[in-house]
Amino acid sequence: MKKKMNYLILLLTIIFMVGCTNIEDASITDVETDSQEVTTIETNKNNEKEETITTVADKPAVEETTTQPNNELFAGYELIEVDGGDLSGYRQPNVVVDIGYGDREYWAFTNEYGQLVRVIADKIILQDDSKEPVTSSGRYYSDEAKVPGVERDDLDEGHIIADSLGGVSNAYNITPQDSTLNRHGDQAYMEKVIRQAGGATNFEAIITYPNTETQIPSHYKYTYTLKGNKIVDEFDNSNPDKVNESLGLTGSKSSESNSSNTSSSKSGDLSSVDTNGNGKVTIKEAKDAGYKMPITRDHWLYQYMDDRDNDGMVGE
Repeated sequence: MKKKMNYLILLLTIIFMVGCTNIEDASITDVETDSQEVTTIETNKNNEKEETITTVADKPAVEETTTQPNNELFAGYELIEVDGGDLSGYRQPNVVVDIGYGDREYWAFTNEYGQLVRVIADKIILQDDSKEPVTSSGRYYSDEAKVPGVERDDLDEGHIIADSLGGVSNAYNITPQDSTLNRHGDQAYMEKVIRQAGGATNFEAIITYPNTETQIPSHYKYTYTLKGNKIVDEFDNSNPDKVNESLGLTGSKSSESNSSNTSSSKSGDLSSVDTNGNGKVTIKEAKDAGYKMPITRDHWLYQYMDDRDNDGMVGE
């Protein structure tokens, strides 16, 4: 009996020792697991720190990309600031100048001879005389830059981007331009169309010269977008009336017609102008009949024509 008791005690002792060993192993395993988990957490933290550092390092690259278009746009030109009302007619060569009034960004470029050769604007913003200081004549400044050539009687201080379209009056926005062209011709018409549309986008003016010695352009090419439509206006720096005369578009018939039919009465022969007989006269029909544009309110043809802006003139 005593021997059996000894076996039982020995068996219990072995079971107890095995149990302690398992608990100790489990504790060691738990500690190792905890240690491993801590290591994993530390690694994750390090990774997060590395990602944070990488993100911070990437920020300047994003900012640089944002300004990159201007860097490419201005490549080869020095960006300078010129007061919008500067009356000096001198231009520096190979520079780019902001010629937009206020916060507008209209960029003007000169070539190596100081000639104004290009003007661009992402968006043309019309003058706002309710918020901006504008003179009684509708200008931001009382005078324009005296670019060499404007002293001629037949040339105006012509804006590439007019006051009404938000342009300033320094030499980087002024060229000597034929007076008739500037006031009544293609230049005036282009500005009017943009005003009526409430502005324009993707504006570009390319100005060319007959030689490198003069500041008087020989040709203008304007490209811009109005309400989704791309417009191209291209014309020489010359008197359009004289050009029309040289092309035989004006003459004795036009003079006689304008002089003999200036009253508002139906003294003219409508059938000789209204070729399709619909009772309406288009600008083309009037021109083909020898009448000089614009047709004003006091002209007998005016009542048969479409004055869309109701300014008393058609074909201006």
